[in-house]
Amino acid sequence: MKKLSSLYDRSRIPLYIQVASVMRQRIETGHWVEGDKISTLEELEAEFGVARVTIRQAIELLRDEGLVDAQQGRGTFVSGKPKHNRWLNLANDFETMISLVKDNVLERVHIEENVVLPDLDESEGTAAAEYTFLRSVQYNDGEPFSVVNLHLAQDLFSRDRQRFTHSAALPSIVEMKDLKIVHAHQTLTIGVADPETADLLKIGLGEPTADCRLVLVDDGGVAIYVANIHYHKDCFALRVDLLKKSPVANASRGLETA
Repeated sequence: MKKLSSLYDRSRIPLYIQVASVMRQRIETGHWVEGDKISTLEELEAEFGVARVTIRQAIELLRDEGLVDAQQGRGTFVSGKPKHNRWLNLANDFETMISLVKDNVLERVHIEENVVLPDLDESEGTAAAEYTFLRSVQYNDGEPFSVVNLHLAQDLFSRDRQRFTHSAALPSIVEMKDLKIVHAHQTLTIGVADPETADLLKIGLGEPTADCRLVLVDDGGVAIYVANIHYHKDCFALRVDLLKKSPVANASRGLETA
């Protein structure tokens, strides 16, 4: 019990949400399959070391998600699986990144010119003189899957306000013939949804997100595009062939054909 208590104390997330997360994972991984009767309230109360009301709240949350069904006099049964298919694979080269975003359906929710300069690491180039801030939500099958917070160099935005207001900025930048991009720094981290992101993605405050930072640097060393993208955790996966283009893979192929 003491160990569980210390684990709970590490998070500020309400207890019932923490318990529901563990139970949801059991359904997701097949530990509990559809049709299974899950542990009783008494068993779950003892296992998780929390009050029965907390267990009831966790089950109610899963019930609202369509994952379990409580049947009077019989118990609680698994009735579904989490509705995510990890359809989005993060690009690991610039061309793929462009192809992923060029046809995205997006909604601009905020545009502000001449904003405070974004924070930049030394490796990410120097700041432009001025930036325009653009926040947008990207949709897939009518559901929001990412929030993009973009600082775009003001001189680029001024070239075609109409296009940058209504379309994804990245493809538009690439099409500018007089602009040369020499670096595209991408960093992937795991974060949590702040109030703005949670509201736009229709998820709970503090839920995990996959966060991607993309910085484009021109041939003058200026960071012309600084984007922080927050992906809904249920759509995201990173799939990479670790042997692709590696000496080990090449050697293996050589042996196979020898």
